[in-house]
Amino acid sequence: MRERKPETEQRKWPRRKILGAALAGAGVFFSLLMPGCGISSGENKPEGGNPTELQGETEKEAVFPDVVRARSQMDEINGALTAQEITDAYRTTYEVFVYSFADSDGDGIGDLPGLIKKLDYINDGNPETKEDLACSEIWLMPIFPSPTYHKYDATDYKAIDGQYGTMQDFDALLNECHERNVRVILDLAVNHTSSEHPWFQAAAAYLKGLKEGEQPSKEACPYVDYYVFSREKKSGYEPLPGADGWYYEARFWSGMPDLNLDSEAVRAEIADISAFWLDKGVDGFRMDAVTSYYTEDKTASVAFLTWFNQMVKQKKEDAYIVCEAWTDQSIYAQYYESGVDSLFDFAFSGQDGVIASVVKGNRKASLFAELMAEEEALYAQANPDYVNAPFYTNHDMARSTGYYAYDDGSRTKLAGALNLLMTGNAFVYYGEELGMRGSGKDENKRAPMYWSAEPNAKYLCAGPPSMDTVKMKFPAFDEQAADSYSIYHYYRNAIALRNAFPVIARGKTIPAEAISGDEICAFWREMPDGSYQKVLVVINASGEEKTVELKSLEEESDPSAENLKLSGVLTVSEAEVKLEGTSLTLPAFAVAVLN
Repeated sequence: MRERKPETEQRKWPRRKILGAALAGAGVFFSLLMPGCGISSGENKPEGGNPTELQGETEKEAVFPDVVRARSQMDEINGALTAQEITDAYRTTYEVFVYSFADSDGDGIGDLPGLIKKLDYINDGNPETKEDLACSEIWLMPIFPSPTYHKYDATDYKAIDGQYGTMQDFDALLNECHERNVRVILDLAVNHTSSEHPWFQAAAAYLKGLKEGEQPSKEACPYVDYYVFSREKKSGYEPLPGADGWYYEARFWSGMPDLNLDSEAVRAEIADISAFWLDKGVDGFRMDAVTSYYTEDKTASVAFLTWFNQMVKQKKEDAYIVCEAWTDQSIYAQYYESGVDSLFDFAFSGQDGVIASVVKGNRKASLFAELMAEEEALYAQANPDYVNAPFYTNHDMARSTGYYAYDDGSRTKLAGALNLLMTGNAFVYYGEELGMRGSGKDENKRAPMYWSAEPNAKYLCAGPPSMDTVKMKFPAFDEQAADSYSIYHYYRNAIALRNAFPVIARGKTIPAEAISGDEICAFWREMPDGSYQKVLVVINASGEEKTVELKSLEEESDPSAENLKLSGVLTVSEAEVKLEGTSLTLPAFAVAVLN
């Protein structure tokens, strides 16, 4: 999450006025300049009407332009693959910041009806089509009522923020997703609430009314037990306005008072909140900032997660829980002891992670496979049923396009592929599949989804208040959709490989050391029980064509080199992957999948 104190009051901006000026320009670039930031004025959308019934273009017309494009080698080979039905937790998840994704009503703020209209972009529900991303799960960043644009500080955990729509809109979204076999998980921040939450407001009012020397009582006001109050000013505590001598724990900022997770009443509230959404059909939760549950007390934080996981699984056995533990791998690996399904794999993410360092050439290519094999063993020690959660970037990180100077898109593509070739439930942050830019303050990292460079294009959002100018490097979606070699179609093909070869997400990584080195990474992915046919993945992490002799694999006691077939490819240009006998030629930054 990593939200900090907002700077100024948030305002709502008319989309046409802002975007008309901000998106002015030609070609593949656009910029957005937004004043204002922080706490919302509380202005919400009206509840009336049926906001899911949008006028004008159909979903297909809204999502995919009517184009004719040349076919790439990826189209030819991967297009013949058959996607396997996904019924478990090993999915490809698309992270959506609703505020910046798709605006249905022209107020500049993304909303749930807009997301519904753009679902065909994420997954159209038809495995035979080859245009959608075919992601099988959506992670919605917080959608609960909140005074801030990011909404990580809830004022009501069982409602929809009026800026995003209504509960009816959410129900419609959930139904549409489930019809497509797309799961939906909600971002749940239970480390803290908003200081405007009724619980905190009631506790604060009670403490302000105490007479001098009078001790607080949870019998008189149950909510004083919901938070951590003190007469002593401690590190991480804020003074309670209007109540001299009282302080409250708020590790992130004063607008986010920390909940007392040892309180039985608080745990009962969390159980009630979880049941509310699970009963609606939500498929799980993304747990925010789990290392902050108990400051510098991993044991207590793991114990709370153990309770939460057991409580949720008793209500819905197949509910999926993924946790943000932004710390060293050796530490977050221990959080698997709680029994939760997944922990985000921070070691491989960001501009200094394993993926980016290999793509930059700062670390040898073979290390990618070696470190995957090592972490699989590490996580299994804590929980043999773990499901890794690899990701490359998220809403707290600078977007990846800025990682590679003078990149023509090749390195941006390859890095996306490395993320999607990892085991587990792979996460993709919205816009990464377009090569969007954004760095610096958090608002810049959450810029509007780049549907079009046209200022008045339908569904464009204005972006978070106080966002700086964000100039895009690569074309908008409507232009990339017409180019078989675009970043968008590359991501689409990488996800297609995950969907066609279940062993990629579910198997065990075995480095193919005989053909790996500084610029080539090769590994087998196989199921210990043999339930899926194993595959060989060969990656050229260099900017030059490389030829690999697969016959060398027989040195590793695998006699099947001559029987390997080229079954999937990822290429960054018109140069093609070639397999002649046991000689595999990989163009610059190309990937081959053989079985």
